Amino acid sequence: MAGDLILLMLAALPLMGSPGPATLSLAAMGAAFGARAGVKYLLGIILGTVGVLLLIAAGITGLILTQPALVAAISLLAAAYILYLAYRIATAPVITKAGVESKPPSFTGGFVLAIANPKAYFAIGAVYSGNILLPDSLMLDTLVKVATLAVVIIAVNSVWLIFGSLLASTLRDPKIGRIVNIIFGVMLVASVALSLLG
Repeated sequence: MAGDLILLMLAALPLMGSPGPATLSLAAMGAAFGARAGVKYLLGIILGTVGVLLLIAAGITGLILTQPALVAAISLLAAAYILYLAYRIATAPVITKAGVESKPPSFTGGFVLAIANPKAYFAIGAVYSGNILLPDSLMLDTLVKVATLAVVIIAVNSVWLIFGSLLASTLRDPKIGRIVNIIFGVMLVASVALSLLG
């Protein structure tokens, strides 16, 4: 079983850790506001993404996907929030030695983005359904996969926030910092557009 767990994690890391709305927003939070200011947002992303994992494990996602009006409403809400978040990132003041005056997005913002993130459903759904670790015990298989994927969720999202904050320490120049914030905002919108089109 240890080998199967490693294979599950190796499959999950590139799918769940690749650039997408949540991961790019975390890097942008780190770059725009710093890692410490982004911790509440990170916790929201982690708990929201674990929520997606639990919805998939419980089979509720399949029921939601059978309701086109609900899927459309959730997608529109997610797109609106992501556009707002991209604007906040692009217009965030550049971090200086004195810190940041603007207020970073909150726990709730991270949670909403994670729950409404189309990439999370595709990536987690593919990894979760594509791996059976304990075929003789469905309950134990579910618990082990949920615990393993939760660890991956915590790791990849934390790394993206730290990556962004490392960028922030090298981007003290207001002009360069502004350009990077705008690039992160545009990348966030593009990642959502690609998720919805794909």
